[in-house]
Amino acid sequence: MKKKGCIKRLFPGGNTSKGFYSYFDNIINLKEANRFFVIKGGPGVGKSSLMKKVGHEMVALGYDVEFHHCSGDPDSIDAIYIPELKVAFVDGTAPHVIDPKFPGAIDEVINLGDCWVEDKMVANRERIIKSIEENGKIYKRVYKYLAAAKIIHDDIEWVYGQAMDYAKLNIETNQWVEKLLKGVKAKKKLAKERHLFGSAITYQGHIEHSETFISPIKKIYCIKGAPGTGKSTLLQRLANKFIEKGYDIELYHEPLEPEKLESIIVPELDLAITTNSNYDNSLALDLDKYLKLDVIEKYKDELMESERVYTYLMDNVFCNLKKTKINHDEIETYYIPNIDFDKVNAITAGLIDRVLKFKHK
Repeated sequence: MKKKGCIKRLFPGGNTSKGFYSYFDNIINLKEANRFFVIKGGPGVGKSSLMKKVGHEMVALGYDVEFHHCSGDPDSIDAIYIPELKVAFVDGTAPHVIDPKFPGAIDEVINLGDCWVEDKMVANRERIIKSIEENGKIYKRVYKYLAAAKIIHDDIEWVYGQAMDYAKLNIETNQWVEKLLKGVKAKKKLAKERHLFGSAITYQGHIEHSETFISPIKKIYCIKGAPGTGKSTLLQRLANKFIEKGYDIELYHEPLEPEKLESIIVPELDLAITTNSNYDNSLALDLDKYLKLDVIEKYKDELMESERVYTYLMDNVFCNLKKTKINHDEIETYYIPNIDFDKVNAITAGLIDRVLKFKHK
């Protein structure tokens, strides 16, 4: 019997300065998948619970499983992926609406809406409509505050950028990159990129699970630096180097600015490079060394004011996200009492049996 599998906890979507931003297409490569189950149904119908049960059952049977958490509610699951079996389950409802691309051949819709007691649901029609529309309005406010926070964060980055001695920085980073890549031979294949979020802005605050996807890596290098010192730019530069050499790479993005990188992992080299401060004990580069303190002093008051405004805006983001959680919980109260959970459990058990049939493929 296999030993218990490992759990990797990730975020496929995020609340960002550009609204809800999705990397859901990166959960599984559909053309290589054995099965891709798209779970449909309203709030509280049991989509997350179904995926958790399937995921934990697979872990107990010895399979490694990725649990992809919801940025709206990090205790909820938006998807699971079982790499060894090449099977994934995903919540296909808003805001990450997913429909089958290869229906029947790879994709399959599981409609938990079939488990509703419809007459009772219709009786709550007006309250359901009002609550769902209200949640949408709150999220619009969240994204406006995040967009404003990004503008202020840009100003903070600008100040630190003005203070950087890029001539000295470029000399050391060039030497470090050259040393890191020494002996890394090019592979005769095209590299694959996988993009996900390394952390999330949630109603619980800024959440990350790096202990499950960075800590297990053998070689970890941390890059330290204030906003605007070039951390993400350096990560992207390194990512491009590994891709050019044919190495598959995992790219973990920031939630506020989803194009920027927090971490990169090169599985074939058992290598991780991260800006996550939890790994300061593996410090490779401290970009703050290249800050000109006289420039920082010159803009000290402006910097303090921008940091104050940024904190204020992010506090409002978290406050409003808490409202979405309260509102979502209320919406679920209209659904949960009117779900046939015996039927949901039967569907779950049947799916576990079906997933295990792929273990020899």
